[in-house]
Amino acid sequence: MPSPSSGMTPADFAVVYDKFKAAVSRYDCGKFCSPLNDGSPVCCSTKHAVPVVDKAEFKFLKSRTDLWHTFKPYDAATRQIVDELHHTCAAIECKGARHCERDNRSVACRAFPFYPYITREGDFVGLGTYWTYEDRCWLISNMKVVERDFVQEFVAAYEYIFSKDEDEYATMKSHSASHRRVFSRRGIPIPLIGREGGFLHVLPRSGGRILPLPAGRLPKFGAYVSQSAYREAVEKAGGDEVTFTASFQL
Repeated sequence: MPSPSSGMTPADFAVVYDKFKAAVSRYDCGKFCSPLNDGSPVCCSTKHAVPVVDKAEFKFLKSRTDLWHTFKPYDAATRQIVDELHHTCAAIECKGARHCERDNRSVACRAFPFYPYITREGDFVGLGTYWTYEDRCWLISNMKVVERDFVQEFVAAYEYIFSKDEDEYATMKSHSASHRRVFSRRGIPIPLIGREGGFLHVLPRSGGRILPLPAGRLPKFGAYVSQSAYREAVEKAGGDEVTFTASFQL
């Protein structure tokens, strides 16, 4: 989970945390993905997503709570994540979803599964998703449940971060370009939540052309493409059948 990499102080993160408190949705999306992940939400498990924070943010968190500790790699993939970190960053891990302290979530946790999408021209137009999680994260297949307050606070937080950290802006612009390349190769549009409301999609192989996207045409991925696909995945994982039924009543 990428997050700010330089140019921020612990005091700056205090400002960001104050700006960015809204829940992503009125639904507990972790209830819908956890049956596929041994009972833990995907975003709260380092089996899937290792939070990467600015060392200044880690310092700020440690001044407030004992929730977080340095992440210890457990296989080749996680060793690579740690080995490739920028010297200003740290990989961290919390005590788990059952011990979550909402006021002490990292920026990466607050934003997941979204990142600030930036056009080729440099405009921050909305919220893109970390697409590598699309097969596991229920929210990526149900973006219509994202609350407007969350979008507004997400935008305000990242605008503040960008004003302090040019490298983070450049990182997110580069990540957006990677998103366009990947989805152009796949031949599918990139769904976005517009910063001013509504939904957008970036057309593949179009030079980044963006058009409005009706909510009814938002894509679904992985186990979330249909109730039957979800039922099969949950049953295979030994999850709770009540949960998969509820998730398709939205």
